[in-house]
Amino acid sequence: MRRFWTVLFAVTAALHVTFAVAAHALLTRAGAPSPWLFALVLSALLAYTFRGRMLLASADRPVPRLRRLLVEEPYYVHWCALVAALPIWVAGLALSMIAAFVVPAALVPTSGTLAIAAYGLGLALAGWGVFVRRRWVRVRTIDVPIRGLPPAFEGYRIAHLSDLHIGALCPREHAERWADTVRALDVDLVALTGDYVTSGDAFHGEVAALASSLPSRDGVIAVMGNHDYFGDGEALVVKLREAGIVVLRNERTSIERSGAALVIAGVDDTWSRRADVRRAVDGHESGAPLVVLAHDPQLFPDLSARGASLVLSGHTHWGQVAVPFFSTRWNLSARVYRYHADLYREGDAWLYVNPGLGTTGPPVRLGAAPEITILRLGAKSA
Repeated sequence: MRRFWTVLFAVTAALHVTFAVAAHALLTRAGAPSPWLFALVLSALLAYTFRGRMLLASADRPVPRLRRLLVEEPYYVHWCALVAALPIWVAGLALSMIAAFVVPAALVPTSGTLAIAAYGLGLALAGWGVFVRRRWVRVRTIDVPIRGLPPAFEGYRIAHLSDLHIGALCPREHAERWADTVRALDVDLVALTGDYVTSGDAFHGEVAALASSLPSRDGVIAVMGNHDYFGDGEALVVKLREAGIVVLRNERTSIERSGAALVIAGVDDTWSRRADVRRAVDGHESGAPLVVLAHDPQLFPDLSARGASLVLSGHTHWGQVAVPFFSTRWNLSARVYRYHADLYREGDAWLYVNPGLGTTGPPVRLGAAPEITILRLGAKSA
């Protein structure tokens, strides 16, 4: 982990090249003395302050609201702007070199002008992603045909929430808005599929308070995610259960209506080697549809082979950054995972990969909206 943070810090320092060139150009135009010196010092200071962000990410803890709004989030706007600006600036330099052969030199923008434009565009994109898009939650309803669904469960509505990542950058006030949204939806069941925190134990109370405030006819059922064990995950399980949440750890329960049953199974975390698919699903009641909660969507082939009708997962965040309108196909997680976004089908089994509500790493979303998903079950015709 230390190597990871060292590499990330080095990358952050390198990303400031575009900023340094842009700052030099602006200072030169303003007639400031020693523009390169000031530009380099400012860039170095901004790169160094990334250290504080690394410490917060590795051991999440509460921060004052003003610090979050005036320091943490603006810094990540700057950082994300750097990530966007570097390729834009390099592309601009390449195009300007080509343009120099076909247009007068006076019309070719300088590297400083290109750096200013690239960083400015990056700021606009990052500002939208940090301050607007990641707070703008969409509610999506998906109809899922389930073979053998009893008539008593026709139209059964499951609210699926995942990857809340409640913490310093995703405070309780955000979570309270999610609870208000779920409250207005009047659902039958709330399913939570892990990553309730980013790291540490400081926000377990907020997670339990949120989960217990989510209203539904048949309660709240949850499984754990990998980030939940980046601290004392066992303590979080205890708090959730004390709050009345059914936490499934390689086990299952059932919901009964009019003599019919819907089986709900939960698989524990894959990355900490707690997952046991066989124990979770094997031997469930014959003929009863099986809905499985599993943070890791890559378990889908195994779960579908063992009789799951519907698997609800999270983890990928849909990459947090995706091509607008094509987010289910072109997103950062698509390069890493087979099952990364939206709805998948294998035979009679369905998988829904939720984009999540919170964020990890930079608190930004572009093209991959945070989401509360309603899965509406219906009988599948033969």
